[in-house]
Amino acid sequence: MSQVGSAPVYHSSFVDDTGITKACGCPLLPLKTHIRGPAPAFDQDKADIVDEAITFFRANVFFKNFNVKSPADKLLIYLTFYINIALKRLEGCRTLAVGTKAIINLGLEKVPVPGEPGFPFPELLRNYLKQIREETSGRLLNCAYRANGTPNKWWLAFAKRKFMNIVIL
Repeated sequence: MSQVGSAPVYHSSFVDDTGITKACGCPLLPLKTHIRGPAPAFDQDKADIVDEAITFFRANVFFKNFNVKSPADKLLIYLTFYINIALKRLEGCRTLAVGTKAIINLGLEKVPVPGEPGFPFPELLRNYLKQIREETSGRLLNCAYRANGTPNKWWLAFAKRKFMNIVIL
């Protein structure tokens, strides 16, 4: 696995998926969310997979390869791609209100799920990925914009990065 520099990528801490429902080898991890969907509820005081994806995004986006060490890493990779797409949409939005509208519009688009061309994905995984994208979008807005509603250039600058040298959407 070749990586930028000698630092390793950040992997998910959710390696124990005992008792976790899986769809196509992807764990449907619990989320701290108010959005309806198949994800089980998670302790509001602990970091969930969305928190990990947002926290690790700015470091992981520099890597050209990502060695999957656990099924949760699949979600981490998926969310890293989604955050990259969302940041590209937010890049030209000068206010939180405009950014929120852009994120809502992104949520209405058909965002590809892994293996879609010719591969029938179970409805459970499709619904979970939709729910996790919506939850990530809301939390990402809190990072991409300051409390006064202005863009946070330290986040939006990462819209130009390509995770694993791949562009989606």
